[in-house]
Amino acid sequence: MSRIASRFDSLRASGRTALIPYITAGDPQPDVTVPLMHALVEAGADLLELGVPFSDPMADGPVIQAACERALKHHVSLRQVLEMVKAFRATDGDTPVILMGYLNPVEVMGYEAFAAAAREAGVDGLLTVDLPPEEGCELVAALKSQHIDPIFLAAPTSSDERIRLMANNGGGFLYYVSFKGVTGANRLDVQAVKEKLDQIRANTDLPVGVGFGIRDAQSAAQVAGVADAVVVGSALVNRIAELADEPERIPAEAPRVIAEMRAAMDAG
Repeated sequence: MSRIASRFDSLRASGRTALIPYITAGDPQPDVTVPLMHALVEAGADLLELGVPFSDPMADGPVIQAACERALKHHVSLRQVLEMVKAFRATDGDTPVILMGYLNPVEVMGYEAFAAAAREAGVDGLLTVDLPPEEGCELVAALKSQHIDPIFLAAPTSSDERIRLMANNGGGFLYYVSFKGVTGANRLDVQAVKEKLDQIRANTDLPVGVGFGIRDAQSAAQVAGVADAVVVGSALVNRIAELADEPERIPAEAPRVIAEMRAAMDAG
């Protein structure tokens, strides 16, 4: 059983919803990332989503776009991101790590080479924002050969047929984008999310995580009431940005965003 499946099984048994924070690797500088990953786990993260910096993050709003720019100033590459995961694994062999990003860096490395290197580093899943499941056969095959879960994005407009396609080709969990738009927007409709999750669950047994629009402890708790996982990106990355000029403070202070959400989710 994969680390992702094992973690969701454990959470389900204890009646808890997963909390998955997103950070951009190398933001605001590379030596912050691994200590921050450990600090997020200590703050209550159940899985970690590590963004691969990219020059054209088309699905992301200004907060995560700026994070990519800060990381790319240090020339953070996909291979360096894998080294960060490997360093994290030196002392944490349990927390699932998912890479999130865009297809180009993976394509440049080569699907099989990437999958082998990711497996060696300790990566558990890959979410490529701009790779539709209809075109992902080669990458999916390479990932699955290394026991890495391909994770796909479902949208408010996804049909039953497409949800089944994503579920059959993917693994780990299905990531539901809670509205039409980019990350960081503020228009979460929890009732609409619940209705869509009912549709998704009628088509797959995979856990469903919800991201985009979760901005604070209250919205995290609301989504935790209907989802299997709450994915938090811009709210955390914005706090990192506020501390970018004092990066030594980030591992101690930025995870408070996650701790507050974890407490609210558990209380709910």
